[in-house]
Amino acid sequence: MSLVTYADVVSAAAQIAPVAHRTPVITSHTLDERVGANVFLKCENLQRMGAFKFRGAYNAMSRLSDAEKARGVITFSSGNHAQAIALSGKLLGVKTVVVMPDNAPIIKREATKGYGAEVVQYNPSEADRKVLAEDLAKKYGYTIIPPFDHPHVIAGQGTSALELIQDVGELDTLLVCVGGGGLLSGCAIAARGASPKCKVIGIEPEIAADATESFRSKKLTTIPYPHTIADGTRTVSLGDITFPLILDNVDDFATVSEQAIKAAVRFAFFRLKLVMEPSGVLGLAALLSGAVKATGKVGVIISGGNIDAPTMSLILSESDAND
Repeated sequence: MSLVTYADVVSAAAQIAPVAHRTPVITSHTLDERVGANVFLKCENLQRMGAFKFRGAYNAMSRLSDAEKARGVITFSSGNHAQAIALSGKLLGVKTVVVMPDNAPIIKREATKGYGAEVVQYNPSEADRKVLAEDLAKKYGYTIIPPFDHPHVIAGQGTSALELIQDVGELDTLLVCVGGGGLLSGCAIAARGASPKCKVIGIEPEIAADATESFRSKKLTTIPYPHTIADGTRTVSLGDITFPLILDNVDDFATVSEQAIKAAVRFAFFRLKLVMEPSGVLGLAALLSGAVKATGKVGVIISGGNIDAPTMSLILSESDAND
């Protein structure tokens, strides 16, 4: 039996409904004409704390026992899950500790602290974040809520696709970015239940394509410290839970170049008037670059909008003939 089911996603939707934003679905005639499809962008960049991660974090934390809440929660994250755990802890009155790499975007680190979390920084080339979190959890009795490899986190992330399909009807294709696979596996499960004929495609940066390789080979592949601009996809591999769920529920994968990612951020900013982080635009980048040639009704999960000023300035200062 699957560790996460469609019923779990439906349950998560009810659990988070009082606190999570039901984010808008944006359309664009310019985008539709350029890619030859009817595209529906689920704007999780407008979610609380700026990313879909709030859904899974709150779903998981709100289900803890009183004793677990009293001891506190620890996680490890490059940014968005960190903020999601911190904000969820603030709302629930739970102490939160976040193990965060010292090269994480400043805006994400400061926001995490701003929500009240204790941040423990580390050098990703010298230490393993999961091991650090496990050591601290053992020492202080914290409950670990990992960024993606957790049934309640996965179910929570899947609510983004569930809402999208509820709002626009069944889809022909759904494009979802993938790092550790929590969003992709959750959304694929949601799509299987709410739009059974929908083709679900995971999108990764070319230089961080461990999930694509894992999917093709059916063996878990790792890529240590991929240096993509899409910082939310710098996970070294899929998880023990997300990998089999992806094999069971995802139809295909595609990859996009670093230039295509930047071009999609510029398109969102200049044409859609929306701020989207590099990790958040992978599905949009796949359509604009032609990496995925979809037709009919296409859903795209825009996963987040937490981009720091230096990165956005760099991206906006560049251009290419396809912008």
